[in-house]
Amino acid sequence: MAVNPGFNGAAQFAISPAAYGKLAAVEMRPADTTLGFEIRRPRTQSEFDAALALRYEVFCVEQGVPANEERDGRDRSGVHLIAIQDGELVATCRLVFVGTTVQFSRLAVKRSARRQGIASALLRATDAESREQGVNRIVLHAQTYARSLYDQAGYVPRGREFVEADIEHIAMEKLL
Repeated sequence: MAVNPGFNGAAQFAISPAAYGKLAAVEMRPADTTLGFEIRRPRTQSEFDAALALRYEVFCVEQGVPANEERDGRDRSGVHLIAIQDGELVATCRLVFVGTTVQFSRLAVKRSARRQGIASALLRATDAESREQGVNRIVLHAQTYARSLYDQAGYVPRGREFVEADIEHIAMEKLL
């Protein structure tokens, strides 16, 4: 993955055209537009870059996560979902498929778009993507302050709380 300076001093991330082509070549479901925003996969490299820039803003700038921990090298193998509202990318998440399990991660919602149901819609879209791929289990590391979001979506904790990137988390899973 290439890292380019820019975006108001933040790092911009890019994947190679060949790698992006692999992501874009996967057949896409119709976008979900039920709540005034659209949930779908990125369609262009610029949408993918915008999703990564949003992650940088939320995790690195707002939460203080080191950029090298946010950029874990799994973006090329992941399926990314985005939320578009009034033509602007306002949320993203990443799904990494491993056999019949998917790891849900990197849920980021722009500050001005929070508390509008966008994160819940991304979780529902994750369920749909996972079922389409034959997955029967979704796992994630939830930041503990956001645990109720995942509880309401049917996730259950597995194990004790732990610290990751200096933020308290709990591992959770959902059987489909």
